[in-house]
Amino acid sequence: MNGQSKALNGGIMSANSEMLSEIKEVNLSYLLLAQRLLREDKAMGMFRMGVSQELADVLANLTLAQTVKLAASNQMLCRFRFDDHALLSSLADKGRSDVVTHAHSAILMAGQPVESVR
Repeated sequence: MNGQSKALNGGIMSANSEMLSEIKEVNLSYLLLAQRLLREDKAMGMFRMGVSQELADVLANLTLAQTVKLAASNQMLCRFRFDDHALLSSLADKGRSDVVTHAHSAILMAGQPVESVR
C-alpha cells in the first residue's frame, strides 16, 4: 500500500470513527430525553415519541448502566418518524403560521402507529 492509499484509508477510518462516536452521542441523548419525558408525563412522552406502553416501560426502567450500554450501539436507536410525505411537507411549509403547522402536525402524528418491542 503506498503513502497516498494509507492516507486515504486513514482518513476514511477517522471519518467512520467520528461518525460512530456521533451516533453513540445521539443515542445517549435520545435515551436520556426519552426517560425524562416518560418519567415526567408518561402519556405525553409516549405520544411525543410514538412508542407503545410496553416500550415506554422498558425505556423508563433502564438503569444508567443499561442506558449507556444501549447507547453504545453502532446503530441509531431513534428513527425518523416523518416518513409520510404529507406530514413532512406540512412541517416544512413556511407559508403557514406556526400554530396551524403544529396543530396539523399533531393531528397527522396522532394517526401514526406507535413503535413496539419486537
